[in-house]
Amino acid sequence: MSTHRLSADAPPVSEPGVAVDTHGELERARAEWLHTNGAGAYAMSTLALMHTRRQHGILVASHGPAGERYVVVSHAEALLEVGDRHFRLSTHQFPGIAPTPGYRSLRRFSQDPLPRWTYHIGKHEFERTLALCPGHNILVLGYTWRGPTEAKLMVRPLLPLRPANAITREHGAMMQRVVVRLGEVEVQPVPELPPILFSHSGVFMGSPDWWRRFEYEEDQRALLPFEEDMWTPGVFELPLTPGVTSYLVAAFGDVPRLAPEQIMAEAREAAIRADLGPLHTPEVRRLSLAADAFCLDRREAPLVVAGYPHLGAYVRDMVLAIPGLYLARGRFVEASQVLRSVLATQRSGLLSENLQDASASSPDATLWLFELTRIWIEQVGLTDLFVTEELYPALKRAFERITNGERGTIWLTQEGLVANSEPARALTWMDSHSGEQWVSQRRGLVVEWQALWARGCETLATLAAHAGDAALEVLALTAQDRVRARFSSRFWCAESDYPYDCISEVGDAAEAWADRSIRPNAVIALAVEPRLFQSWQRDLVLGRAQQELLTPRGLRTLAPSDPRFIGSFGLSEAETAPAYHQGGVWPHLLGFFVRATIQLKGEDRGVREELRELLLGAARDAQVLGQVAQFAEGELPHRPRGCPAYAMAVAELLRCLLVDLSRPEGPASSRALTPGVHSRSGDQ
Repeated sequence: MSTHRLSADAPPVSEPGVAVDTHGELERARAEWLHTNGAGAYAMSTLALMHTRRQHGILVASHGPAGERYVVVSHAEALLEVGDRHFRLSTHQFPGIAPTPGYRSLRRFSQDPLPRWTYHIGKHEFERTLALCPGHNILVLGYTWRGPTEAKLMVRPLLPLRPANAITREHGAMMQRVVVRLGEVEVQPVPELPPILFSHSGVFMGSPDWWRRFEYEEDQRALLPFEEDMWTPGVFELPLTPGVTSYLVAAFGDVPRLAPEQIMAEAREAAIRADLGPLHTPEVRRLSLAADAFCLDRREAPLVVAGYPHLGAYVRDMVLAIPGLYLARGRFVEASQVLRSVLATQRSGLLSENLQDASASSPDATLWLFELTRIWIEQVGLTDLFVTEELYPALKRAFERITNGERGTIWLTQEGLVANSEPARALTWMDSHSGEQWVSQRRGLVVEWQALWARGCETLATLAAHAGDAALEVLALTAQDRVRARFSSRFWCAESDYPYDCISEVGDAAEAWADRSIRPNAVIALAVEPRLFQSWQRDLVLGRAQQELLTPRGLRTLAPSDPRFIGSFGLSEAETAPAYHQGGVWPHLLGFFVRATIQLKGEDRGVREELRELLLGAARDAQVLGQVAQFAEGELPHRPRGCPAYAMAVAELLRCLLVDLSRPEGPASSRALTPGVHSRSGDQ
């Protein structure tokens, strides 16, 4: 799997745009790009437009009340005719042969802010620009020929018309009916899906047919079905006048309300609004543009999508990502709209796991809601109406549920610590299984939950005092004090000089147990509630994490000294799932490491600068230009894995750069922060 920095020899682009000079080389063109419409639709592929994942496509629409993704237009096959010469501009992988050579004419890809491809055709240039209409399932393709004479472009749309995670094979059920009107072509090959309306300024030649056996390399390496057939209604012939852009528009279940030029302008403006401006560094500005891809604010019920191209609306991910995606950028109104979607899932005091399915509760997401509320108050104050009228009542319901004395997915022990027990379900972020086999399963009392509960009780007490509810204030402060009184004696492991990751409910009985694994959850606890630790314990936690968990891409989920550590792995689910939390490196965990470090060494200017460089480094070498992957391998070279564009990773890096490292600093000193180099493969 290739990773790509921004090309050093790329031409100047308007900051914070990205550009890659491919020089007609396929390897340079294997990086991925992503463009979204703010409502769930996206376009995504490699720079060469050679799809390597089934979820790639130039119009992947959001359809239905749950916003399920459908690959509507996978490709727009392009053949340029200049005089008596023909230039095929498309690149595909078919069985047993080299990729088709369209990439050889590709010289440059840029996204500034719309995706744009520049091809060299002899001594002249041909340019393709792509835009999705904000809030609508509408694709606009613009084609510009910069040669001396007229030219002609043949464009053939290829339509899988299936859910993004499925595969289409040739079948006889496609409806071949094509309705042709002046400047429009309407098709509805699948009766269960809305029609597709093509708008154009050329000539359409109907020739319904199947194109067969496209191969997806990433799916093949992941041992997934990787071969697909696609249906086409025919070919659009677009005349090309030098310097004048011709357009092809595809609308899925929608009717374009604007001219294609206006749709492109609207898409460009939407992207530019995400730019934080020249007062910020190009890296921060690019992260802000990346952040907007996950913010589906143009939906009727706004939400945050966890990742592209295959992650959905997970409530915990949404709650953790909101501080970086929204609050750090001052977007409180939009954040409140997303949070209303989250709060609507609350049942019996607990938030749900998934926005579209409230049947399974998530105690983890519920505890993080307390922390999100604390951050919100820190930035806007206690008098904010959304805090007092919506967040505060939700926290009260959660507090009553957790303290009601009933055992379940979350409850309080007699000591006042937070416990869980539901062996059949994943309750914490680090619970994972491969098939029927649990890989990591954290039961009993987990370390970061204690910190979230203690700090959350303090937040609730503050809100209760502001509301004049003295009884609730006392209850919340008492709950907080009980955690503080028992945390160190129960969780500190003298043998490892590091907290236990999780422990049993009982402390001194014969059946007591404790997990001594060196994992990043203690760093999360330290960042959330440092007062649970004594000063010497804070130093030890950070030191151990720095030595064994910290890498240039994030924190490992398990120390390399642990015999269960998995430092490198393949792409199949069977190979990847065990490594997620057994050594995989997660970039979003850098946010907690940075905040914990600032609490201890915030006056050290040198440390702050090293933290900044660490964050910027984690945002480079992306699979998707401008984005940050879900996680990376635990051993060098820390190759990115998992979802290639991940909301929490972008959110945490952006939050640290905009908020945590922007606070006042003190005098400089010389202590350094060097990522740990220990691993079983001998990282150096």
